[in-house]
Amino acid sequence: MNAKRAGYDGVVAAVPVTVPYQRYSKETAHWWIARALRQLAEEAGIKPSEIDGFCASSFTLFPDTAVGLTQHLGLTPRWLDHIPFGGASGIVALRRAARAVQAGDANVVACVAGDTNHVDSFRRMLSSFSRFAQDASYPYGSGGPNACFALLTDHYMRQFGATREDFGAICVAQRENALRNPHAIMKKPLSLQQYLDARAISDPIALFDCVMPVAGAEAFLVMREDDARAAGLPHAHIRSSIERHNAFPDDPIQMRGGWAMDIDELYGMAGVAPDQIDVLQTYDDYPVIVMMQFEDLGFCEKGDGPQFVRAHDLTIEGDFPHNTNGGQLSAGQAGAAGGYIGLVEAIRQVTGTAGPTQVKGAKTAMASGFGMINYDRGLCSGAAILSGDTA
Repeated sequence: MNAKRAGYDGVVAAVPVTVPYQRYSKETAHWWIARALRQLAEEAGIKPSEIDGFCASSFTLFPDTAVGLTQHLGLTPRWLDHIPFGGASGIVALRRAARAVQAGDANVVACVAGDTNHVDSFRRMLSSFSRFAQDASYPYGSGGPNACFALLTDHYMRQFGATREDFGAICVAQRENALRNPHAIMKKPLSLQQYLDARAISDPIALFDCVMPVAGAEAFLVMREDDARAAGLPHAHIRSSIERHNAFPDDPIQMRGGWAMDIDELYGMAGVAPDQIDVLQTYDDYPVIVMMQFEDLGFCEKGDGPQFVRAHDLTIEGDFPHNTNGGQLSAGQAGAAGGYIGLVEAIRQVTGTAGPTQVKGAKTAMASGFGMINYDRGLCSGAAILSGDTA
C-alpha cells in the first residue's frame, strides 16, 4: 500500500553547468568533475566550503568514489552520495539531494557527473560493465550496448511497425537543435538521407543511431528556495519526480520502462498533464529509447511512438520541442554526465537561461533518465517535472 509522497516545496535546482565536451582527453575524470565544481561555486558566488552536500556520478573514476573525491576536491560535506546509475543518475541525484535539503541534512548540494574519454576508455569500461554481461552476453559476441540496443530496436520495429525513417526523424531533429548549442560535438547538419545511408553498426542500428563517447561534465546545485532568491540565482522548482529500478522483470524483452509504473504519480504530484509540458528532455543514447519514453511518459499510447514522431516537429521552434541542446546523439555522451545533460538543459529552459537553444515561453519542462543496460533491458529509470517562477 503506497502512502502519498510529499512534494518538494521550498527546494529548488539552480546553477546549471556544462563543462564543454572534448572528443578525447588525457585528463582524469577527477579533473573534469573538479572543473564543474569550481564553475558551480563561481557562478553561485559561494566558496567550496559552503557546499555541505555532494553527489557524484562517473564511470571512469575508479578506484575512487564520491568519498575519494572529497579529499581530491577539498570538500568536507555532511551529506554525501555516489550514484552509479548511468543515464538515470541525474534524476536520482536531484531527488535524493532535494530530500536531504528538505530534511536539513544539507543546505547546498552539488550534484556533479563527469567522465574522461581516453582512446581506450570505452573498451575498458565495457570489459567490467556488469557480471551479467561478462557471463551471459559477451561469450556470444555481444560486446556492448550497440548489440543490446539493436535487439531492442529490432523487436520494437517488428512489434509496432516503426521504420528507420522514424528513428531517423528523431536524430535529424536533434542534430538541427545541436547546431544552436555551442557545446555540441556534432557541428554539421544531418539529413534523413545521410542517416539512412550511414554504415551499419549492429543491424538494424547504423552510425547515427549511436552516441559518441566524449569527455566532459554536467552539474547543478540543489538548495533552499529562500537561499537561491537571496543570492539572486535563477532557479527551477521541482514539481515532481519518480524513480524505479528493474521494472517489469517478467516482460520477456523490454518494451516499457519504469516510467510506466509511476507516471500517474509524476503528473499528479506536479498537478499538470502531458499537454502542459512545454519542453521535453529524454535520455537518448539510442532513438528507440526516446520513442519508448514518448509512450511511457504519457505523450502517446504504447506502440504509437512512430505515429507520434511523424505527426510532430521535434525542433526548438517546433510544436513539440525535444532534446533542445541536441541530446547525447548530437552533443555527445560524456559518460555518466549523459544522465545529467537533459536535466541541466531543463533547468536552463525553465529559468530562461538556455541562450541559443531557448524555447520561447517555456515554463514547464520534463527530464527523464534511463540507465544500466543488461542485454535486453535497462534497469534504471526516472523523470522529473520542473517549472520556473511564472509557471
